[in-house]
Amino acid sequence: MSGPGISVVICAYTEDRWEDILAAVSSVHAQSRPALETLLVVDHNETLRERLAQEYKESSDDAVVRVLANAGPRGLSAGRNTGIAAARGEIVAFLDDDAVAERDWLRHFAEAYTDDRVMAVGGRTVPVWASGRRPDWFPEEFDWVVGCTYRGLPRGRVRVRNVLGGNASFRRSAFDAAGGFATGIGRDGDKRPLGCEETELCIRLSRARPDAVLLIDDRAVIHHRVPEIREHFRYFRTRTYAEGLSKALVARSVGAEKGLESERRYATRVLPAGVARGLRDALLARPGGAGRAGAIVAGVLTAAGGYVVGSVRARRGGTTFRVPEVEVAARE
Repeated sequence: MSGPGISVVICAYTEDRWEDILAAVSSVHAQSRPALETLLVVDHNETLRERLAQEYKESSDDAVVRVLANAGPRGLSAGRNTGIAAARGEIVAFLDDDAVAERDWLRHFAEAYTDDRVMAVGGRTVPVWASGRRPDWFPEEFDWVVGCTYRGLPRGRVRVRNVLGGNASFRRSAFDAAGGFATGIGRDGDKRPLGCEETELCIRLSRARPDAVLLIDDRAVIHHRVPEIREHFRYFRTRTYAEGLSKALVARSVGAEKGLESERRYATRVLPAGVARGLRDALLARPGGAGRAGAIVAGVLTAAGGYVVGSVRARRGGTTFRVPEVEVAARE
């Protein structure tokens, strides 16, 4: 195997996703460009950790799976930081525990790192709807609500402000320069679905390394399962509100100019085009057109409401997050 070694980190927290976790690991083992190792980081669930350790205790040398307990506070960010600290690879890739990667996922990541300036590479995440099809009312412009690539992101291999955390990779040296994922800002099990921790990290990385190049390559594809509960408007509304709360924290940390740079284009170009498309479909009697237009408007309003509330809380000091240093493992 030529090129940099890649450690794949998968964070898990619930036995409800047992089959999904096994499928995620299997998809890593099936890569055309093999991973150096797979790190399963379990978020404060000893029963799950022990079960996974038993499942993979016989893993062979060419398919190494290491099961670790989250060494930090509860939540996805600390779990990722635990994986980074334990990783042996020059590149650390992240895969959601309810997603499977296509065969060439890691190959496309590795190819991008031939340029020494590249510090992070993300990919394209495709939704797999529990019902078998996208709900008629659900706009593609809001696929980020269910952790997937949304309409409006650039296509091909292109430079971006930030990658999306469930399908992303970083050089280990990026964490030396910028620190790890901020705790207190991202997801924490089944609590309110906050996010933006990867956005905040990428902005911090670009500040620490102004020469850093961050890319998305839409050939690096994973398929992300969307459970039935997330196909409903109630979840859509909760998630967009939580995104507003998270954006307020990011803007407070890195400044509104950088923290909302991509969002301005999204709000002024992508979303109005989506509303127009939905209204056109409604006029042509196509299913869900009016619902999609309405969902876009509702998503904007609830996200804006969350941003206002989050900004007030941040100014009052009621919500904080911490950026930890990550001490990486010595290479073997």
